[in-house]
Amino acid sequence: MAASATLLSFIFLCIVLAAVPQCLGRRGKYKYKPNWPSIDSRPLPSWYDEAKFGIFMHWGVFSVPSFGSEWFWWHWQGKPLAPYVEFMKKNYRPGFTYPDFAPMFTAEFYDPKTFAEIIEASGAKYVVLTSKHHEGFTNWPSKYSWNWNSMDVGPKRDLVGDLATAIRNYTKDVHFGLYHSLFEWFNPLYLQDKKGGFSTQTYTLDICLPELHEIIENYKPDVLWSDGDWEALPEYWNSTEFLAWLCNDSPVKDTVVTNDRWGQGTSCKHGGFYSCNDRYNPGTLQKHKWENAMTIDKKSWGFRRDAQLDDYLTTDELVAILAETVSCGGNLLMNIGPTHDGRIAPIFEERLRQMGDWLKVNGDAIYASKPWRAQNDTKTKDVW
Repeated sequence: MAASATLLSFIFLCIVLAAVPQCLGRRGKYKYKPNWPSIDSRPLPSWYDEAKFGIFMHWGVFSVPSFGSEWFWWHWQGKPLAPYVEFMKKNYRPGFTYPDFAPMFTAEFYDPKTFAEIIEASGAKYVVLTSKHHEGFTNWPSKYSWNWNSMDVGPKRDLVGDLATAIRNYTKDVHFGLYHSLFEWFNPLYLQDKKGGFSTQTYTLDICLPELHEIIENYKPDVLWSDGDWEALPEYWNSTEFLAWLCNDSPVKDTVVTNDRWGQGTSCKHGGFYSCNDRYNPGTLQKHKWENAMTIDKKSWGFRRDAQLDDYLTTDELVAILAETVSCGGNLLMNIGPTHDGRIAPIFEERLRQMGDWLKVNGDAIYASKPWRAQNDTKTKDVW
């Protein structure tokens, strides 16, 4: 009896010890701890700095009205602006709600293989797709967004998963990434937390963090581009705890890169690379790796049906922005907005393919380059 008890105790001890590395990480302790000094000490995976050029895609229910910008719902009903209110009065029946747009987000022409081919032809080395924007609609069948996701309503398919598969199957060296908005304008759980001064974390614990784990574990993105953070402190979002898990134990812990939008006070201070603000382009060499996220359409990140030709940057302008950005140590993340029916509009496709043609000739001066001792020629304009 005593011998059997000893043996059982030994077996139990072995099981416990075997589980410890899974809980504590390598060498019995977490490599990165849930605080900013530790998380900020993580070296940026080398692929990102070498890539230099990526494609951003803003796609969601806002692609249906495709008027004004991707902030359509907020500008219509959050903090109303006259052009959006008049647009709805003129074109939609009384009582029409924003969720009524969702069934019209059909994506019937969405061919992920075509998307992948265009992205590769652009010369981009990574792509970042919106998994969820501030409207809360998830472009994947999230368990935490019932009837407000691309499988339950609208496209009736996994937009994120289909593109992830196509990028990995049909491109040679393009990394897949995802944008995710932490907050949602009108989510009642978020509004409840906000009303209480963010003293509760109901939305964070029930929606935001589960979604983040879901997209990381299901789609394994190499870029996690966070946004929608500015109303609450990182403590509300549990940002350092999540990032510690991401860098220690997640399936992409060795390859993933993140930006700096993880709560009030983190922008341009914490995270893998700094995005600071939209269209960030300091024009001087920075001490920390940074990214210029900008749009081909000067006025919007989402597709606009009413855009005029002059609203789009020319290929020459885009090449100049790329050269300036890379010379100062940054990456360029160039945004397009697919249509509600799942197309990359011809003008966006033309710009991307022309960027690719330029990079075929000049790519050696872009990819894996390092900043020189001087960033620009002070006597000759636009020479970087």
